[in-house]
Amino acid sequence: MLRIIAFAVVLTLFVGGCTTRPVRDVENQPVVTAGKAATMEEVERAIMRAGQGLGWVMAPVKPGMVTGRLELRAHIAVVDISYDTRTFSIRYKDSTNLDYVGGSIHKNYNGWIDNLEREIRANLLRI
Repeated sequence: MLRIIAFAVVLTLFVGGCTTRPVRDVENQPVVTAGKAATMEEVERAIMRAGQGLGWVMAPVKPGMVTGRLELRAHIAVVDISYDTRTFSIRYKDSTNLDYVGGSIHKNYNGWIDNLEREIRANLLRI
């Protein structure tokens, strides 16, 4: 019985102590506006505004591609955001001090991506 209790305690500590999760990429999400069709420039502006409002440094790379970089203390996340007038995607590109290993990353990263996706959607609805 003591072994079972000890195993349960160790398992709880191990599971509770896990600070990484699988990387969440956002794939081919629809560009939904308030009614009119969006231009490439309008989609880019919505993505740029969304990221900047959340503290991301956004940089257009080429038409249809923006890179976002978020720095929080010693942690850095970098994503590529591809888009056209119908869809957008947010994909992991690089990170520093976020424990990225084999497709897993610090659990906070996915929350940052959720927030970025939500803000992009909100900004697209203003078009």
